[in-house]
Amino acid sequence: MIANRGEIVVRVLKTLQEMGITGVAVYSEPDAKAPHVLAADEAYLLGPAEAAQSYLNQDKLIEVAKATGCDGIHPGYGFLSENATFARRVEAEGLTWIGPPPSAIDSMGGKVGAREIMIAAGVPVVPGTDGSESEVDALEAEASTMKYPVLIKASAGGGGKGMRVVHDPADFRNAAEAAKGEAKKAFGDDTVYVEKYIERPRHIEFQVFADGHGNFIHLFERECSIQRRHQKIVEETPSPAVTPEIRKAMGDAAIAAAKAVDYRGAGTIEFLLDDDGSFYFLEMNTRLQVEHPVTEEVTGLDLVRMQIEVASGLPIAPEALDAVQRGHSLECRVYAEDPAMNFLPMSGTVIKVVPPTGPGVRVDHALRDGLEVSVHYDPMLAKVITYGRDRNEAIERMRLALREFVVLGIRTNLGHLQAVLDSAPFVAGDMSTHFLDEHMPGWKPDELELTEEARAGLMLHDLVTVGAGDAGGPGGAPGLGSPWRTLSGWRHLSWRERV
Repeated sequence: MIANRGEIVVRVLKTLQEMGITGVAVYSEPDAKAPHVLAADEAYLLGPAEAAQSYLNQDKLIEVAKATGCDGIHPGYGFLSENATFARRVEAEGLTWIGPPPSAIDSMGGKVGAREIMIAAGVPVVPGTDGSESEVDALEAEASTMKYPVLIKASAGGGGKGMRVVHDPADFRNAAEAAKGEAKKAFGDDTVYVEKYIERPRHIEFQVFADGHGNFIHLFERECSIQRRHQKIVEETPSPAVTPEIRKAMGDAAIAAAKAVDYRGAGTIEFLLDDDGSFYFLEMNTRLQVEHPVTEEVTGLDLVRMQIEVASGLPIAPEALDAVQRGHSLECRVYAEDPAMNFLPMSGTVIKVVPPTGPGVRVDHALRDGLEVSVHYDPMLAKVITYGRDRNEAIERMRLALREFVVLGIRTNLGHLQAVLDSAPFVAGDMSTHFLDEHMPGWKPDELELTEEARAGLMLHDLVTVGAGDAGGPGGAPGLGSPWRTLSGWRHLSWRERV
């Protein structure tokens, strides 16, 4: 059973089907006709739309797994994927948890505790406090011994919540109190700590794998520096900044981190890479990552199959032990959000979706015509992945794929992703976690671009009039009144191009 929803369920199901394993999906009431439900061998209702009553309902998930005769649960990512309590419950019921040991999840779940473990393991960490003090007075005193700017971070959190950058010591107290309050509200824990703020870091993560036979490996790095509100939107491998020497040092540190918590299965060790080549442990994600496809593209490995095999007690396959990087891969995350409204998450109905196709193009998604995008769940709609012989080819293929991706009826960040891929700094590989603030501040979509409603109306008009030869579409040549041009698929022509 896959205890999740959306594209990751579809992704896991594909591997299960290849392996001849029955795949069971679960769903909430609004997801009754979602693609992940239709793709499964069996599917069962959990409850209402609210995640607490459906996808986060541990009792119901266990009940469904046992009732359907499942012998394993894959948690996907998000929801309960890094919940040690759920992992223990799965194991206590005699089911196989397709993830790391619950003890490893616990060890890496708090940033302060994880930091202490990494220090003991000899993994470089950003200079900062040890987390033993969380009172504002004590934190302010410790921060005074560091060179500003400093970063205040919530111990229990992620996604930028409970985080403040302080450039001036006079602002420290207000920032610390705000961070503590935000952390308490978001995570139920107001513990924060302070560390040196790296001015222009790159975000580099290493995919690690371990089995129950003493094998610990890494499958190279992924660059995840381009982020909005601390959420990754573009990932790639190899990183343009990682030299063979840095790769060796970071890879060794990643394996040391995994060994320090007796890890098993798929995990990710995340680092900050400074301009001078120094790197520092950031956190460990004890699950499969959203961006795992780029690693699959350059190694030729199926990471989900590896997860299942390791959880079944098998050793890591020889081809993974001897894996090498070949070519280059990019991933762009497509979200239901309105770039013109400060990327406000959107809900609504997907009227028409046409994913891009072509050489070196992969789209992981759970979209269909008529799909209702709910306010209750993460707004990520799809992941576009491209592969090329080198970085330039991967970029060229991604540009074309983003132009050809049709999602009508709901606003998306496709235009923003295109702008990132077209920017000179990105092409040059000049990136940091501040990329969007430095190179695309205040970016807005083209004001002359057609609204989603107008685009949908034009498309429906064209489909109706295809028989009269007036418009383009499947099997038809584009006419003068059509907003479509037939390439390897359809692509929308902006209003400027049409006039």
